[in-house]
Amino acid sequence: MVANQYVPIILFMLLALILGGVLVIAGRVLGRHNPDSEKNSPYECGFEAFEDARIKFDVRYYLIAIIFILFDLEIAFLFPWALVFKSLGLYGFIVMTIFLMILIAGFIYIWKKGALEWE
Repeated sequence: MVANQYVPIILFMLLALILGGVLVIAGRVLGRHNPDSEKNSPYECGFEAFEDARIKFDVRYYLIAIIFILFDLEIAFLFPWALVFKSLGLYGFIVMTIFLMILIAGFIYIWKKGALEWE
């Protein structure tokens, strides 16, 4: 029966919920509760909040994050290519060389535009 196939999944989900609940409750009961002003201060952005939460952030935070994600994902394409490099032959080498040239051109462009400068 189809319902019997879902029994292990349901048991696993119940076990995960029970274990998660037990760990949260144990942390609440056994943990120390003595927060000071330093623990309660905001720290996510590296500076103290001086206005409400809807202020605009400096665009450099977003720019650096986007550049990191872009180059990180492009570099991730190199790993599978390196694994099958010998079987791809000259065609694979030429295609990856073009890809790396585009990547280097993009890096030089953002370098020249000053996107990597932090004042």
